[in-house]
Amino acid sequence: MDFYLFVKWVHVVSSTILFGFGAGTAWYFWNAHLTREPEIIARVGRMVVQADWIFTGTSGIVQPISGILLVHLVGYSLTESWLLLTYALYALAFICWAPVVWLQIKAQRLAQFAAQTGQSLGREYYRTMRLWFALGWPAFLGLMGVFWLMIAKPVLW
Repeated sequence: MDFYLFVKWVHVVSSTILFGFGAGTAWYFWNAHLTREPEIIARVGRMVVQADWIFTGTSGIVQPISGILLVHLVGYSLTESWLLLTYALYALAFICWAPVVWLQIKAQRLAQFAAQTGQSLGREYYRTMRLWFALGWPAFLGLMGVFWLMIAKPVLW
């Protein structure tokens, strides 16, 4: 396999992991939340946080590295309009994802505390989850846009 195909393969696989684990962990954490059961939320939350650090975080680092390497290997300018929008959408996704991970940790800990003390989930937990939910959408839509731009490579201006 030549170097270009290897880098392209790494880029596609890491984008799949980034998007797949991001959507998957959000799905499982949200469904745990819907149970309103602190024990379930705490248990699923631990797995979600771990998966986000291992898979989403790692692939989130690989993506820009492999992407910039592909840009150079193919000969695109780093200032192509579709690439500039890709950078902006990727930054938006990251800016939303970073606090989402912190909010997942906070929600998991609040659920763990409720489970250990026999208390119900409090206002702080629900406020944390509302913010988690609100920040997840721009990250998700931003990555959807990045996928489209990677495939279509439109001239935007």
